[in-house]
Amino acid sequence: MLRESRIKFPKRKLWGDGKYPKEEIARPEPLRNIRRRYSRYGITPQIFRNDLLRSGKPDLVLVTSMMTYWYPGVFETIEIVRQAIPGVPIVLGGNYATLCTEHARRYSGADLIITGEGERKLPEIIKEFFDDDLGFIPDIGNLDSYPYPAFDLLFHLDQVPLMTSRGCPFRCSYCASHILNNGFRVRDPIKVVDEIEFWHKNFNVTNFSFYDDALLFDAEERAVPMLREIIRRKIGCSFHCPNGLHIRGINEEVSTLMFRAGFRTIRFGLETAQAVRQRETGGKVTNEETSEAIRHLKHAGYKTDEIGMYLLCGLPYQTFEEVRDSINFVKFCGARPVITEFSPIPGTDIWNDAVKCSPFPIAEEPLFHNNTLIPCRWEGLTYDMYRKLIKLARSKDGG
Repeated sequence: MLRESRIKFPKRKLWGDGKYPKEEIARPEPLRNIRRRYSRYGITPQIFRNDLLRSGKPDLVLVTSMMTYWYPGVFETIEIVRQAIPGVPIVLGGNYATLCTEHARRYSGADLIITGEGERKLPEIIKEFFDDDLGFIPDIGNLDSYPYPAFDLLFHLDQVPLMTSRGCPFRCSYCASHILNNGFRVRDPIKVVDEIEFWHKNFNVTNFSFYDDALLFDAEERAVPMLREIIRRKIGCSFHCPNGLHIRGINEEVSTLMFRAGFRTIRFGLETAQAVRQRETGGKVTNEETSEAIRHLKHAGYKTDEIGMYLLCGLPYQTFEEVRDSINFVKFCGARPVITEFSPIPGTDIWNDAVKCSPFPIAEEPLFHNNTLIPCRWEGLTYDMYRKLIKLARSKDGG
């Protein structure tokens, strides 16, 4: 793969994680007054362009999108595809296209915008552009009918992302899972282990990251059989849960099985220790359940620094004191607080409150959804207060 001298490619860490290469670029016009650096992450446009030219001319290009405020990169991708392989239809889907559909239709430059789960739209896409029918399409209701992702096409495969389910049985006010997914569907836990073993045996992958919205929901029927099977087969890999786990799924048995199976990076979505906001945002966890779960995890062998508790910072009208008290609660319980900045998402139950609270025009410009701006900052939780909370969360002492 072509490398460029001005781009530093960071080294991977022990578990296959690490930072992306980045290049500082000019700030977009809406952010011109934000006194922060703005960077492009990943491969450079020239590397991408060269890869496209070497790959030959395809019949169709499908572009996905993630965070709503990442759309400039999506637009640049579409523009480069247009230049490198002109005349090829481009279809844009994914999170940004689903959550900011009109914005994408107006500005992206794609030939077609699709929303929701992309594979549901594939038959009509093929029919529209080629007047043909798909030779194969998985059973949408059966996740185990899907082929494994084509990770083997990557230049270097040192970690594989996994999903044992789609969607979430909960409906938290700040989350868009119910918009992006058609209900909650699960895979056979034994077939998930089959996939882990496939990548491990055939490609020597030893690190796997779960990106489920609710990996530990209905743990007795799903997570427990999977964990037992991983242990039984003696796979010997490391597993990571950066997307956050459901605290109510943790008991003595689950904690012990996770530790024995090789779950190394464990994160949980506490979000706040304030009881009123816990109920208002979805009621998925209580402080008592959190304290009990941490006790089980430590008894199983996890150390304080290994038990990360996500805490949302910057919810509409959230105060400095609420986040500070949540940090101190997590420390008191013997876990590590991890601040996650709130990003307002169109269509969520909390969106209207976010629009009212935010000093930025978040309804018109998705760039202002960027969580690093603290989009819903207000006098009760300013940016300077946020910086103090970050320092407190990283310190060993309370505050």
